[in-house]
Amino acid sequence: MPEFDLNEALKKCVNNGATDLHVRTKEFPIFRLHGRLIRDTTYPMFTPESTKEQGMSILTDYHKNILEENGDVDLAYALEGYGRFRVNVYYERDHISIAFRHIPEEIPDIDKLGIPWVSKELSMRPRGLVLVTGPTGSGKSTTLASMIKYINENKDVNIITVEDPIEYKHDNIKAIICQREVGSDTVSFQRALRSALRQDPDVILLGEMRDLETISTSLTAAETGHLVFATLHTQSAASSIDRMIDVFPPAQQAQIRLQLSNVIQGILSQSLLPRTAHAGGGRVVAVECLVATHGVRNMIREAKTHQIATALEAGVKQGMQTLDMALKDLVKREQISMDTAINVCQSPDDFRALLSSSNS
Repeated sequence: MPEFDLNEALKKCVNNGATDLHVRTKEFPIFRLHGRLIRDTTYPMFTPESTKEQGMSILTDYHKNILEENGDVDLAYALEGYGRFRVNVYYERDHISIAFRHIPEEIPDIDKLGIPWVSKELSMRPRGLVLVTGPTGSGKSTTLASMIKYINENKDVNIITVEDPIEYKHDNIKAIICQREVGSDTVSFQRALRSALRQDPDVILLGEMRDLETISTSLTAAETGHLVFATLHTQSAASSIDRMIDVFPPAQQAQIRLQLSNVIQGILSQSLLPRTAHAGGGRVVAVECLVATHGVRNMIREAKTHQIATALEAGVKQGMQTLDMALKDLVKREQISMDTAINVCQSPDDFRALLSSSNS
């Protein structure tokens, strides 16, 4: 049985089209392929000593200190010819575990991703806030990277990104791009965002809005004439708006609603789903799209986010769609199975009715 070699395992991950590699004590190496976890029994099972050895081999002294202080640490790991990997090293029952997520070297074009055309239009907005939301592993970082690439190819602007860690690397084309990594280039998202406002930015990208201060500063940046991109771990446009507002104390929420209603430009809420074998396998993205029309802004301002689903259904000409509308299109094009759609749709009965009405 061959001895485990981390770089060779990561190459195997990329060559086989897997997205993740997990290294855990008392387990074989585990790859995630098309959403499924697959154990590789050609390698020996990891021991506490071997997982610690693998983890320590990729950490700098700086990262080791963070790991010991916080119990986990994020970093990026590059493998020449195979791209970069987003890495989280963490303690699990006093043992080291590692999760690797592959980040391809080439940033995909928006058209190749399969996300709606309105993403290009949102990328060209001169100011405001654009959110890309979804659960972990739904492709948010890739969507944002593609939108930044589109801006870079079409506008001569100054783009500043704040990421933890940096995943996709951008080269200057028409724009100039400064990419800052939390930990190595700045101590926190909050500090980097405050500093970015003094660096003459036109576009600011935040890897994630994690707390009240980051959200508040993002809203201020969008309000003062910058185009701000950010992510949230929410699963719909309406829940994204509610999450941002609920972070604030009740006494501030009315003011935040007003501020958010003025700056929001659009929300893309996405899910990655297994593609049918008929369509070639792999995964395909389903995206709920919200564009901030006058009516949508009023709903946010008046705390009527429960009405946003209706606005999505009625806003097709503006590029809007519900998740169920996106799922319906994927089922009709045989990209995903009916069972897959039913598992993630808002209401199975309503979804079946929607599909039946489009077929009649």
